[in-house]
Amino acid sequence: MEHVKKRKNIDLTEGPIFGKLLVFILPLMASNLLQTLYNAADMMVVSLSSEANAVGAIGTTGPFVNLIINLFIGFSAGANVMVARNIGAKDEEGVSRTVHTSICMSLIFGVIAAAIGLVVSRPVLALMGNTGNLLDLSVAYTAIYFLGAPFISLTNFLISILRAKGDTKTPLIVLSATGLLNVVLNLFFVLAVGMSVEGVSLATSISNAASAIILLCVLMRDKGPCRLRLRRLRIHRRAFVSILHIGVPAGIQGALFSLSNMLIQSSIIRVNNNLNLPSDSYQPVVDGSAAVGNLEGFAYTATNAVCQAAITFTGQNAGAAKYERVWRVMGACYLMTVLVAAVFSTVLILLADPLLALYGVTGGEAGSLAAIARETAQTRLMITIIPYFLLACMEVGSGVLRGLGRSITSTLVSLAGACLFRIVWISTVFEHYETLESIYISYPISWMLTTIAHLTLSLLALRKLIRLRNEHQSLAQN
Repeated sequence: MEHVKKRKNIDLTEGPIFGKLLVFILPLMASNLLQTLYNAADMMVVSLSSEANAVGAIGTTGPFVNLIINLFIGFSAGANVMVARNIGAKDEEGVSRTVHTSICMSLIFGVIAAAIGLVVSRPVLALMGNTGNLLDLSVAYTAIYFLGAPFISLTNFLISILRAKGDTKTPLIVLSATGLLNVVLNLFFVLAVGMSVEGVSLATSISNAASAIILLCVLMRDKGPCRLRLRRLRIHRRAFVSILHIGVPAGIQGALFSLSNMLIQSSIIRVNNNLNLPSDSYQPVVDGSAAVGNLEGFAYTATNAVCQAAITFTGQNAGAAKYERVWRVMGACYLMTVLVAAVFSTVLILLADPLLALYGVTGGEAGSLAAIARETAQTRLMITIIPYFLLACMEVGSGVLRGLGRSITSTLVSLAGACLFRIVWISTVFEHYETLESIYISYPISWMLTTIAHLTLSLLALRKLIRLRNEHQSLAQN
């Protein structure tokens, strides 16, 4: 048992970086991709239902759902950083307090997210431009989805705790099993029962509940300081404040990113509405964009695995005051994320036709609604997927800053470089050129600006931390 414990809990403050980075990232990337695949199955399976706009309805809810969920789940980044830093500092009691506080926080935030989501779904989705059948389907999907928000929040916090101690294999196994359950339930509710968006949403909620229960059991059997003991479940004030210090900026950043994406989604709906189609007919621009957005999720979750590694590796080494090692962590993470982004961009471009066909986007005669959907998808692929390495670098830079305890800095840079920029872009450029190209080009530009700022501030923060550590050591010696 001790051997298993050592194998799962990786000491990230010693030894070769690149090898440990691979060991950490590969299971994490696999679990992320499997989770994305299972989520994509929602849209693939629902395309088989009798509802023509089912795919588009789920696609339009994404930015809004993420706005609510990310606001609270973003706090799990605080749990990740604090557990990692306490592990790096060999503070087992601090680890335990953070773990038990995090679990209590996750349940509270999950309930709040569910309440907010259920109350504001219809007015917000209508404000985004959804009307008629598209609005009814999107509201039905979000209502059931938000009922499962407490389980989503708990699952994310539990996974953050496991990743902070270097265990990415357990989340891979659990998410693989519950993801398969999600697919089976999707097929059952849609094909056997005859449901549409309600069926896939219900399947998602059930599988998330299963994930949360299994992960709770895993932590209750842990042999280290991360072990969950029900009698110790309480909010420890110091741990709570520390988690919020890192998590609140991360949550706000995630929520505001979603807010800017809501504005972009609203603009996409606006381009679609310019076609003057009946509200209950097929909405090609919405469907084509939603299909590519779902495919982009695969590239994002793959590169986000490197971002999560950057947070954990930086957090443990910062906790151990090994700042020179953080320089090497940064270099390895930037290199790896560029390679991962290049691979996924290439695959998505080369296999675009068969992949889009899985979502019912197959094209047709020139000028037809099917052709418009395919053209929309192609436009988004070319503009956002080819320069995807910029987003990957932006994520790594944000992760390094969070691992160094500069979560507020990371958030402010991301908000200015991405969110605010996109809002201004849509309010100015798109107002004069109401085209899909003018919408999508805002993404790579914002990624580039934010990447440069994150990298610069990470280097400055490291130099300052090294100087302060050296000064402290000199005073201690004197």
